[in-house]
Amino acid sequence: MSSNIDQPSAAPSSTTQPHFGVATWLIAAILIFAALYYANAIFAPVVCALFIIALVWPLQKRLQATMPKLLALAIVLLATIIVFLVFGSLISWGFGRVGRSLIAEADRFQAIYEQTATWLEGHGIMIAGLWAENLDVRWLMRVLQGITTHLNTTVTFWLVVLIYLLLGLLEVDELTEKIRHLKNQEAARVLIEGSRSIAEKFRHYMLIRTAMSIATGAFVWALAAAAGLQFAKEWGVIAFALNFIPFIGPFIATMFPTLFALAQFEWWQSAVLVFICLNIIQFVIGSYIEPRVAGRALAISPFLVLFSVFFWTYLWGFFGAFIGVPITIALLTLCAQHPSTVWVSDLFGAPVETPEG
Repeated sequence: MSSNIDQPSAAPSSTTQPHFGVATWLIAAILIFAALYYANAIFAPVVCALFIIALVWPLQKRLQATMPKLLALAIVLLATIIVFLVFGSLISWGFGRVGRSLIAEADRFQAIYEQTATWLEGHGIMIAGLWAENLDVRWLMRVLQGITTHLNTTVTFWLVVLIYLLLGLLEVDELTEKIRHLKNQEAARVLIEGSRSIAEKFRHYMLIRTAMSIATGAFVWALAAAAGLQFAKEWGVIAFALNFIPFIGPFIATMFPTLFALAQFEWWQSAVLVFICLNIIQFVIGSYIEPRVAGRALAISPFLVLFSVFFWTYLWGFFGAFIGVPITIALLTLCAQHPSTVWVSDLFGAPVETPEG
């Protein structure tokens, strides 16, 4: 009797255990995402500093092998600051010039957009009302002012990043030794090999992204100049800067010159032609040249790239849009280091090559 009574009581615990595990992981994920969202002022600078450390560590290591460590650190920090200042100055110059022109001629631009919307409605294009309501001069001014305001409020952010960068570069060697002496050697292997692979992929990613951004900016500049569009240099600089943000950046870099072309030429066919040419540039460089130059090491599911951009934009705003793809690359790289999670990397990483024929 006792065995018959005791035996059924063991079954529910075994069946409910997997459900308990899934629920625990789900709750943990929700708590982590909530912490990342509400404490973005704390986590975002740390992630940015780690990303920069991965980029500049080879330079730091090479310099400190031939000179005192603090002197090498000072050179690396100075080089990083110069890059920040040059990049920020280019963005401020490009958006500032376009923004001032937009404000100065806002009434004329608004009248042209309203006339175009009326013409579209007269030809039965029902989307014209939505277009006139959202993609007008007021929308452009809000976007430009938002970008300018964000640039002005990032000084504190970058100061915190530089502090983390300074402390992080000082502790890389010591932290590496601590990881090597962990009792769990499998965990040590995953951390060391995973970190090394992540750093290499980050450097490769930024090298490819920078080269493609320069190419995009140059072609947009040439197209705008050939079309006689005002602010050709500025459009090239804006396209260069925004190309660092997948999907969202190229979309904005395409819409701005198109709307200005409509206002300048006052002929919708010219604006459509500019729009088509800009999209051809973005498609050829972003969808054809860049994947072939980057190779399989940085290949990620397009769905996951788009999800990463929007997800991290929601969590961390403009910086999240930029860092979303590198974070995804890092997570997939870590997953590839352990047999229990390698399926995640296989599923969302490089596409499987099928033999021809």
